[in-house]
Amino acid sequence: MPEVLKIDDSNPALEFKLVVSPNEWQKSQKQKTSTNLTPRQEKYRDYFQALIDELREKHEFTGARSTQPYNWYNFASGIGGIKYGAQFPKGSRVLAYVNIYEKISVNRLDLFDALGKRKENIEFNFGSPLEWNRAEEQQVSWIAVYRDGSIESSDSELEEIREWHVENLLKLIEVFQPEIGRALETLNSGEKETS
Repeated sequence: MPEVLKIDDSNPALEFKLVVSPNEWQKSQKQKTSTNLTPRQEKYRDYFQALIDELREKHEFTGARSTQPYNWYNFASGIGGIKYGAQFPKGSRVLAYVNIYEKISVNRLDLFDALGKRKENIEFNFGSPLEWNRAEEQQVSWIAVYRDGSIESSDSELEEIREWHVENLLKLIEVFQPEIGRALETLNSGEKETS
């Protein structure tokens, strides 16, 4: 929207004010045409955009609006140093996970060990075994659930994988948020963890 602008004794000039901007979908479509993404990167971006949109709109799991063309996406948990995520790692597996980063308020490995003491209960509540990776030499530990799949799968298989990601991300946050909260409270107070 144009407006007339005059500073002191200068001649009047036009200033244009933004009235309407493109929505997220239009932005992502514009990005698609304006960048040189590989077909695989476009598949990742399309897949994770659909995942984010469903988790935000149907489940209020995230406030995220757009993604990048990577093989993973992390979601904030509301607890510093904890992220939930979905990934297509190398090979033909897909995973949903909980990451525990060094930025947590306590020692990352102490938190992982406190959760590990409750592994049987956690896996019972989750409904299946999980893969636990303490990762002492890295800056992140993780707990994950896997299934077969690839970004190169058919559209119908990718739809099944997305449904699987949604289901397992919702279960991970339901099971782990209270467990992490209890473990952090115990570790921050210096009490001994009990099973």
